[in-house]
Amino acid sequence: MSIPLEKSGKPNVHDYFCKTECTWCDGCGDYGIMAATKRALVELEIAPHEVALCFDIGCHGNTSDKMLGYRVHGLHGRILPFASGAKLANPNMPVLAFGGDGASFSEGVNHLVHSIRSHYPITFVLHNNANYGLTTGQASSLTWQDQPMNTSPNGIPEDTIRPMDFIFSLQPTFVARTWSGDIPQMTRVLKAAIQHRGFAFVDILQACPTYNKFATHEWLLEKCYDANADGHDPSDLVAAKKIACDTSEKVSCGILYQNEDRPHFYEKLVPRQGVKTTAVEEVEITDVSGLMKEFV
Repeated sequence: MSIPLEKSGKPNVHDYFCKTECTWCDGCGDYGIMAATKRALVELEIAPHEVALCFDIGCHGNTSDKMLGYRVHGLHGRILPFASGAKLANPNMPVLAFGGDGASFSEGVNHLVHSIRSHYPITFVLHNNANYGLTTGQASSLTWQDQPMNTSPNGIPEDTIRPMDFIFSLQPTFVARTWSGDIPQMTRVLKAAIQHRGFAFVDILQACPTYNKFATHEWLLEKCYDANADGHDPSDLVAAKKIACDTSEKVSCGILYQNEDRPHFYEKLVPRQGVKTTAVEEVEITDVSGLMKEFV
């Protein structure tokens, strides 16, 4: 039974409950990612009305009507500029953006590049299932080599983008990886990402039981390991790059790299320094009827 927020004083997972039925395939990683997102927000005592949840196009994007909160379902590959703008307008509100590998490393790869280099203070969650699941399993730029996919039964002719090499080349300040079958680890990583000073990149390797037959739930269960529990120091950039990019034997998960010393985009805006109000608080209702008469 849901306890109303105004009575309990603290949010719980039921406050994020929505009656819309989930339509994902059985075994889809979206179930686990949504559960971990709710847990992370609740454990940080963030209520649905205190966070902006921004979703790109894809199977994951259907989360927009499956949990409560201020939610936006954007255009394919374009959710990062929207989320960044929302954060700059109201820097006091946590902003989470969710995008698939197709949207983020193909249509919207330019936005990913500039979100990282600009160091916008938002959390970006990559739903990485290495295919376009919503449109029935076409290959994405992260699909592995020599894997038969819909519309490319002989495998992809292009080279596969190595996402961690790509991300680290942009001088990020927070890089994490986890996988959709480990809800406790996802929760821990997402909490750290939300609390990070600047742009937080979270790569979630996601099982797609219908179209991804190579990185299955069983494969991820066998290959993924917790690097933090294994003694990895997230402040060590060299070590972070090494374990993040080398997935030949095992796949490192957890908080791989974090640097809290660099100021984020908003902190570097000279006109906003010393200003106590936010942009949304400075918006006023203005009568423009007189101005409009000039165009009649």
